[in-house]
This record gives sequence, structure tokens and C-alpha cells, in this order.
Amino acid sequence: MTTKTTTRRGALRAFAAAGASTLAAPHIASAQANGTTWKIQTSWPGGAGLQIFKDWCATIVEKTGGELAFQPFGANDVVGDFQLYDAVKNGVLDAVNPFTIYAQGIIPAATFLTSYPLGLRNPHEFDVFYYGLGGLEIARELYAAQGMYFVGPVHHGPNIIHSKVPIRSIDDFRGRKMRLPGGMVAEVFTEIGAETTVLPGSEIFPALEKGTIDVADYVGPAVNYALGFSQVTNYISMGPPGFMSVYQPVDIMDITVSQSSWDALSPEMKQFVELETHAYSDMHHAAIQKADQEAWAKFEADGTEITRLTQDDVELLTEVAVPIWFKYANRDKDAARVFKIQLDYMMSGSLGYVTPEQIEGLTLDL
Repeated sequence: MTTKTTTRRGALRAFAAAGASTLAAPHIASAQANGTTWKIQTSWPGGAGLQIFKDWCATIVEKTGGELAFQPFGANDVVGDFQLYDAVKNGVLDAVNPFTIYAQGIIPAATFLTSYPLGLRNPHEFDVFYYGLGGLEIARELYAAQGMYFVGPVHHGPNIIHSKVPIRSIDDFRGRKMRLPGGMVAEVFTEIGAETTVLPGSEIFPALEKGTIDVADYVGPAVNYALGFSQVTNYISMGPPGFMSVYQPVDIMDITVSQSSWDALSPEMKQFVELETHAYSDMHHAAIQKADQEAWAKFEADGTEITRLTQDDVELLTEVAVPIWFKYANRDKDAARVFKIQLDYMMSGSLGYVTPEQIEGLTLDL
């Protein structure tokens, strides 16, 4: 687990004073892990996502002059995806890099700490929520009640849908056996007729291969291609042009740490990890998008056909989604509190995604 030796406080004070720009370069090129080592597991099972994560973890020891190191693990290397939080609480892992939606089982408000159908639609909108509208403080409050510290969100991009049959409208989901991450997303698709099931990312390929499911959502093109999805599906379903995904357009991961591991860090090191997580989010998102551009050509070469839903489908899905938003928000006072911030933002002159007519008769239990 965590091991501690004397911290390099002076060096880290200099780092903190320099600010986030220091993150671009190693702190001490020849640093060795002679301080604290965190075991940290990601939800990425392979592909570009896992490699980017491992490459980032490898830089931490140099950036901190050896005071902190990250020992990275891929999905299922230590525990299963749905056991990540228990592993953090029990000291099996010091930190995790999960898909934030996985926290909804223990923190109902986590449904709104990541993308949900037809909600906030661009990465910068979630940055406004987290870093401008109080979302980060609320997330840390909720995770602290579970013995964990929410360091910050990590962007990677939208989720897309792979299928064995063409999906050209929302009617085509009816009767299909579909993998989803659960929660609100699954409920929206159940409402339009899909037979949904919850599986971690590492189990999607074998389920498609065996025919246990015939439609699956997962992350973006690069990771999904590396996981072999073009070998077991023939189609990718997208939103209308410019709207890659109507159901999870901005999927979010995060860095979460056990409270005891976090408390063992010096104030300077805590500041470093927070700044580094924010910088990693930007780098991770851009690197994933770059890899996605290369993956599209590979899918095309394999004969995968891309189909798109229409703006009419978006409007129909919105009619389905809005009352489900309120249903999930009213399950928990904290969920309602988080959702209200986002609803006000979506109804503001900045975005205009939601109109008063769309929420008529719907109330929040605050």
C-alpha cells in the first residue's frame, strides 16, 4: 500500500509557486521512487486509453523528484470495475481512474457528475460546472462521506454505439439486446424498447462475439477498435452531424483517492496532484481524439458502416429523457442539488438546451 519517507517539501514549494505550467516538464530527470507509491487502477482495458494512462503514470515520479510515484494497473488487473471503490476504501488500491458513472451505486448524485442523455454536451460545459459553478466542491463533499477524495474529472470524449444490425432511427433499438453502463442511460433506452444489460467494458467483446448482446455502447473509436469491435459488429450508430452521441456526448472519468492516502500527502503534494489531474484531463482528451481520427479509417477499411440518427430522433429522445432526469434527481437530495445547477445552466442564455415548456409540470425535491 502507501509507503512514506521524508518528503521533499522545499522542492514542492517551488513547484507550487511555479504553477501548473511546471507540469509540462519532469521535475527531476533522474528521480527514483523513494517516497510514496500509489497503486492506481484505471477502467481502461486496453488500447490508446490504457497506454495514455500508463505513460502519464510513468511521469509522476520524475515530476515530484521521487516523493510520489504511481504504479498503474489496467482494468481487472487487481479488482473488477465494479469493485474499484471497495478496493479504495479497503486499502487494496490507493487511487482509481474509473468512469465516473460507476460511482452511482454508492453516490446517487454521481449520475449527474458525468454525461447523461441530452444533458451537457461539450467538455467545456462540464469544466464550467466543475470549476465555475461549484461542482467540484460538491463532488468532494459526497466522496468524503464515502471515505474517498475526488481529485477531479478527466475528459476522454463521447461514447458510441456498435451493432450487428443497422441503427438508423431510435425505432431500430426496439427489441435489441443492448449493453449499457446502467442507470439513467439504460432507462432511456429501455423506454424506447431496447432490452438492456449492464456489463463492464472488459466483457463487451466476448458478449458481442457470443451473441449474448447485439448492440453495445462503449467509448470512442480508437479504444473500441483496439478492443476488436470491428471484428464482431458491422455498424456504428452516431448522433446527427456534429453531435457524436445523443446519450453520452461527454463521457467522464476521474481520479479518486482513498482519504487516508490523500491525507498522508503534504499540502504541496496535494496541490501538485490536483493541478496534475487537471492537466492530465486536457492531455488525455486531446490524445484520445487524435487516436480517434486514425481509427475511423481503420473501421472503414474493415467494412464498418456508420449510420446517423436525425434531429427528429434527438427531439423524440429529449421528450423521453427530460422526465427521467427529474426522476433520478428526485431520488436523492444531493442529486437534485447537482442537477439544479446543470438545469439552470442548460436553460440559460448561454446554452438554451432546455425550455420552460419542456419541464412544465416537473419539479425538483430540493
